[in-house]
Amino acid sequence: MAKKFTEYNGLDLSDVNREVLAGWEKDDVFHRSLALREGCTPFVFYEGPPSANGMPGIHHVIARSIKDVFCRYKTMKGFLVKRKAGWDTHGLPVELGVEKSLGITKEDIGKTISVEEYNAACRRDVMKFTREWEDLTKKMGYWVDMNDPYITYDNRYIETLWWLLKQMYNKDLLYKGYTIQPYSPAAGTGLSSHELNQPGCYREVKDTTCTAQFKVINGESLTVNSNGLPVYFLAWTTTPWTLPSNTALCVGPNIIYSLVKAKNPYSESEGVYIIAKERLGAYFGEKKIESFEIIDEIKGKDLTGLEYEQLMPFVRPDGDAFKVITGDFVTTEDGTGIVHIAPTFGADDNKVAKNSGIAALLLTDRNGKQVPMVDLTGKFYKIEDLDDGFVETNVNRTLYKQWAGRYVKPDYAEFFHDGTTDDLNVDLCVMLKQQGLALKIEKHTHTYPHCWRTDKPVLYYPLDSWFIRSTACREQMVELNNAINWKPQSTGTGRFGKWLENLNDWNLSRSRYWGTPLPIWRTEDGSEEICIGSVEELITEIRNAVKAGVMKENPFPDFHVGDYSAENYDVKNIDLHRPYVDNIILVSPSGKPMYRETDLIDVWFDSGAMPYAQIHYPFSNKELTGVYPADFIAEGVDQTRGWFFTLHAIAVMVFGSVAFRNVVSNGLVLDKNGNKMSKRLGNAVDPFAAIAKYGSDPLRWYMLTNASPWDNLKFDTKGVEEVCRKFFGTLYNTYSFFALYANVDGFEGTEDEIPFAERPEIDRWILSLLNSLINEVDGHYDTYEPTRAGRAINDFVNDNLSNWYVRLNRKRFWGGKMDADKLSAYQTLYACLKTVSQLMAPIAPFYADKLWTDLTGRDR
Repeated sequence: MAKKFTEYNGLDLSDVNREVLAGWEKDDVFHRSLALREGCTPFVFYEGPPSANGMPGIHHVIARSIKDVFCRYKTMKGFLVKRKAGWDTHGLPVELGVEKSLGITKEDIGKTISVEEYNAACRRDVMKFTREWEDLTKKMGYWVDMNDPYITYDNRYIETLWWLLKQMYNKDLLYKGYTIQPYSPAAGTGLSSHELNQPGCYREVKDTTCTAQFKVINGESLTVNSNGLPVYFLAWTTTPWTLPSNTALCVGPNIIYSLVKAKNPYSESEGVYIIAKERLGAYFGEKKIESFEIIDEIKGKDLTGLEYEQLMPFVRPDGDAFKVITGDFVTTEDGTGIVHIAPTFGADDNKVAKNSGIAALLLTDRNGKQVPMVDLTGKFYKIEDLDDGFVETNVNRTLYKQWAGRYVKPDYAEFFHDGTTDDLNVDLCVMLKQQGLALKIEKHTHTYPHCWRTDKPVLYYPLDSWFIRSTACREQMVELNNAINWKPQSTGTGRFGKWLENLNDWNLSRSRYWGTPLPIWRTEDGSEEICIGSVEELITEIRNAVKAGVMKENPFPDFHVGDYSAENYDVKNIDLHRPYVDNIILVSPSGKPMYRETDLIDVWFDSGAMPYAQIHYPFSNKELTGVYPADFIAEGVDQTRGWFFTLHAIAVMVFGSVAFRNVVSNGLVLDKNGNKMSKRLGNAVDPFAAIAKYGSDPLRWYMLTNASPWDNLKFDTKGVEEVCRKFFGTLYNTYSFFALYANVDGFEGTEDEIPFAERPEIDRWILSLLNSLINEVDGHYDTYEPTRAGRAINDFVNDNLSNWYVRLNRKRFWGGKMDADKLSAYQTLYACLKTVSQLMAPIAPFYADKLWTDLTGRDR
């Protein structure tokens, strides 16, 4: 008699992986599973777009496994679960990779390489590792449609983004503002607050700090007789490079300040120092300046209006400066209780200076534009880059020339290959020390923000940027967030909820080249502007401009309005990227030429717009029914203030609804010692090698059952090996036991079922546990708890099925005729194995498929 159930000599899960995958691909099982569910209730899933310009890592395995688990589960439950893949193709990761490969910086673009050539290089580079991503996706069993992915650089995708921005513009949610913003000199662009709050952006650094002495020049108004000694305000800073841009000192109006007579520890010269009373102990006393005398006290508000000498008179500001002002943000928690104000490099500084009529220290460059002392690469402006007339009237060449061209942080000099190793901050402090204008210089450890892509420090810098007025919708965002099922809930109420409560307006502008252009055209005086919301609208405006003589011809003559095919939107017919849109000049209602605002938009807007842009809404598809909002999304915890936020923000501001109903936010994958994985440290795990060695199922099972998805996972291959042995090994041995004796006895699995009530008690016991397991596992899958589902299956297989049922019932399968008792044992064990294969399939699809096929036959 032919054997009904396949018998094996051993278990190799890597071989199972390859065998089952080959079968899936041969039979196109994924797409067949979708076809079978056509017409069924949709379960909407969004794939967060990865960037294919970098290799996938082991952390992508857990993130994609979580997505796959619930999409498979819902498909098994009868839902239609469409899964469209996507690629994030714009932004800093791509640009910086291209610049590195070409050996250029942003400053070279438009000079040694044209914008057109640069963007062409970005387009080529962005899909560099697509094959590796697709390979990992297949090998790990993540079912997602990669035949027709959405791609963020596609003109149709960009058109939807423009439409969304037009909706915001029409709601008065887009505006232009000149404000102090986080800026990355290494990346060459401003950053939004959610970018600045990506995990790891704030780091502990050790900087040279300085307590500088600002000499009072109208000290006679003080209530103390200083006996002719010079009087100084003391101000502490962790950024000495901002001191040349100082134009005011800020005190707390109700803070008590002491006037202290003492000697400068470096110069031994005697003076009177003004410092907050509560900060005396940080500077005077044991093991500090031990000889001192407090000669008076004064309230901060009574210091208002006092003037002082410019500390570093490199450049003279135009306007009122070098006065004491008051501000409520001044504290006595650190420093001296007196804040040095450089309005060009701090939002609080800028605000308090404006309120008090204090001028910012601005230079005039060669183009006649007013700029801060530091240029966009993070260095003091070179004299030759400044306006000659301004230099003549406002710059002290003798003092400034030795500092001109110096980078304000060593990281920038290193990034731009300046060749200098000297720290400007140290040199400025040494100069003040030599001049007797520094009371204390020391190294100080503090947290400082870094660029999320370049790992270099950011500056707070005055930028002319476009913003989304997200604060106008803050309350609605908070309210709708409460309707979302967050896993874990603490992320929704804590990390995400608190972020929404303290929301700032979204800095949309990026002064880069490869990305979605901002679709706003303005007259040179800014009095008239237009926001373009579609290609049809753009073509109409181009025709108007040609008719008015502003443009010679339509640059897209082969594009056909109303044809939404991929062929029509191909770059041979139209390209909505720079430099092509930059060359389009439109005409205003009054007949003035309008030029495009040269900025790109934040790449996070690209990804947050994917629910609509993936279907080219509202153009190729007029309705969102069946595709919005998502029933489920999942990504790493680092997306809380990234993709999760931009999805939510755009949905609320444009549609007044949530973008997703359920979200799983997974934790980090660390090495076995709890350290962050990196190639540099040599502790990174190659996902391809791991799958080749163990198979995908043990990886998925280990990563999803070792700890809850939202907890950080300390990845240890010993844990994977234990899963292979204890769970899959036990299940394999149980099946092998069944197959061996079923084949001997000719058990088919199609025999008439012995009624439950007529089966022995031990059979009824295990079947009762099996039904309880079904309810438990369903409940865990339904509530997005894969760890609990996997552990419940594991416990059933190891403890109840193998250790108890099989062990206690071995004799029932041995010898003798196929009586009712033996048939009951076979049917019971057969039912348990089939059901376990179904329950485990969302987490371990390869072996589940193999087990099911071995039990039922592929034709079933």
